Amino acid sequence: MADNGDIFSSSFSLTDEIVNIIRDRILKGEYKIGEKIKETQIAGELRVSRTPIREAFKQLENEGLIDYIPNRGCFAKGFTKQDIEDLYAVRKALEVLAVEWAVNRIDDKQLKELKEQSDLMEFYTLRNDQKKVLEINADFHNVIYNATGSRFMAQILRSYKDYINQTRKAIFYEEQYLADIYEEHKRILVAVTEKDMEKAKKAMADHLDMSQKRAEMLYNIK
Repeated sequence: MADNGDIFSSSFSLTDEIVNIIRDRILKGEYKIGEKIKETQIAGELRVSRTPIREAFKQLENEGLIDYIPNRGCFAKGFTKQDIEDLYAVRKALEVLAVEWAVNRIDDKQLKELKEQSDLMEFYTLRNDQKKVLEINADFHNVIYNATGSRFMAQILRSYKDYINQTRKAIFYEEQYLADIYEEHKRILVAVTEKDMEKAKKAMADHLDMSQKRAEMLYNIK
């Protein structure tokens, strides 16, 4: 294997790093649905041998993100309309339930943390800092997950975390959506603070409906 310089960190295996890179490109639409992903091109770009790339392809095939066709190669699948609909149907069911439980179970420390995340989101939204808003958005939702007090819920949410994060990344690259995203989270915070379960569930459902619409527009899904 050729020297890969500083491209990869030491905290993951080489295969994991390559999986993350290719997955990110597929889910952001850099590889179009049906586009061939060439081993030789990736090997040259990342300065690695083909072995970890082939291992990465196997993992991505298991995740349903690429198709392997014998004697032809690997082709990107990306997100289809059905994938987006399925992902957000699952998210909506689980996260509306999560905020319902959080309203009943959140303690003062967690409520303070949720408000701090909202304040930080406002701060970085005003500065159009997409990367920081993306990080804070994930932290905001994690506070709600933790406030449910359910390890089972956290495990389920972690099982599709990569797909949530990839749709989030694509959306948060667009400055035009930052203010709307902040306002949606602010409404969730207000409802949780008021201990208004129905208002909180509606705020979360509305946020995820809008998030789905943004994802469909960015992935050019009709």
